[in-house]
Amino acid sequence: MSTTRHLVNRQRRLTAASTQETRTQAPREPRPEPRKARKRTARGSVPWPLLLALLAVLAGAFAALAHTRAESLRAAPALRNAALTDMARTAEVKGAVGQAVDAVFSYDHTDPGRTRKAAAEHLTGKAVGQHKEMLARVRADGGKQKLVLSTTVTHSGVEAIDGDRARVLVFADQSNTSTAKSGAATYASAMFAVDVAHRGGTWRIANIDTFSR
Repeated sequence: MSTTRHLVNRQRRLTAASTQETRTQAPREPRPEPRKARKRTARGSVPWPLLLALLAVLAGAFAALAHTRAESLRAAPALRNAALTDMARTAEVKGAVGQAVDAVFSYDHTDPGRTRKAAAEHLTGKAVGQHKEMLARVRADGGKQKLVLSTTVTHSGVEAIDGDRARVLVFADQSNTSTAKSGAATYASAMFAVDVAHRGGTWRIANIDTFSR
């Protein structure tokens, strides 16, 4: 009986030893290491300090460019042209020129003095001689042909206003009627430019440009 118990105990010890050896030899799975927090930076991205510095440089460059551009525009002749910036003055010039052209280029053989008066009121400088030359034929034939010349400005555009001087492009319709026996009437359109000057509180025509060479 003791022998049998001895054998049983021996077998148990051998089995336990074998199990312990197996556990010892079995490879242990490596424990996962704790992940370290990493700062991810997208490829090609610029670090914030450098990006802010670049933006500051660009902002400064843009401000300098805008200032330089503004100064150049202020000095540009276009901005000194009041026809582009002062609507009230532009309307004043257009009104004065329209009234002057209608008056000085109209003639009635029954009242030739009205045209002379209009010329004295609305013309100055070189335009005085130009007007006399342009209406010389009308005055010469006015009494005989009983002429009535009527001019009406249909459109006008102020090209430039610089201080007390301006230039205006004028479109006008003209009718020349002879009230004599067997007389006739002719109609025409005219386009010309006038240079005007502010004199004595009003705009006067100083030069008449008919674009003829």
